[in-house]
Amino acid sequence: MNHCISGQSPSQGTTEARTESENAEVALQNIVEGFQRFRTEVFPQQKEFYRALASAQRPRAMFITCADSRIIPELITQSSPGDLFVTRNVGNVVPPYGQINGGVSTAIEYAVMALGVHHIIVCGHSDCGAMKAVMDPPSMESMPTVKAWLRHAEVARTVVEQNRCSCAGRDTLEVLTEENVVAQLDHLRTHPSVAARLASGQLFIHGWVYSIETAEIKAYDAEQGRFRPLDSEGSIPMATPRPRFHQR
Repeated sequence: MNHCISGQSPSQGTTEARTESENAEVALQNIVEGFQRFRTEVFPQQKEFYRALASAQRPRAMFITCADSRIIPELITQSSPGDLFVTRNVGNVVPPYGQINGGVSTAIEYAVMALGVHHIIVCGHSDCGAMKAVMDPPSMESMPTVKAWLRHAEVARTVVEQNRCSCAGRDTLEVLTEENVVAQLDHLRTHPSVAARLASGQLFIHGWVYSIETAEIKAYDAEQGRFRPLDSEGSIPMATPRPRFHQR
């Protein structure tokens, strides 16, 4: 039985299906009704699957992505419950190790050390509000915590600003979104648990950018130093550095 999130029509969960007049009470009612459908229609058909999940998890990958409501990792990868260990935040940020002992750092350490994931994917996306804010700092003046959080994307903004001539002809938001993914991959490598397993070839990291409009994913190819389609011919683009040690 396929347990992945599939067959969801545009009328189930998109802003197009909701009227502008929808109030808070109606919004909550729709969410509750969705849960009721899951419990009475979906869950009974997959009871044994969920029973197996109840006592343990063994995810295939950690997926770090934006909190944007339009991005559903399980949907775009057609994954089942238990397949992805997902962490979401504004701007798909990975703080460098030691700066903030917060949720992202804790989740990374747990995923690597306790769950033993072999892959960590950092996934940005098109039309990212966080990246738009990074491009327009005054827009964050009324949101001090957002402003502070997105300082972790400052390196990406600086890279784009100082290399404008090399980015001629490309949309600035698109370039910034890609550079932010690269910056967060660099931050990811500062985490000791990640660095150790990268060095031994036990862990692989990936940088993706998902297009909401086209469903295309571009992945960072560290050897070529550029993003290319995830489903292009040849090997899967990888952001993983070469291992320096080998486990016996």
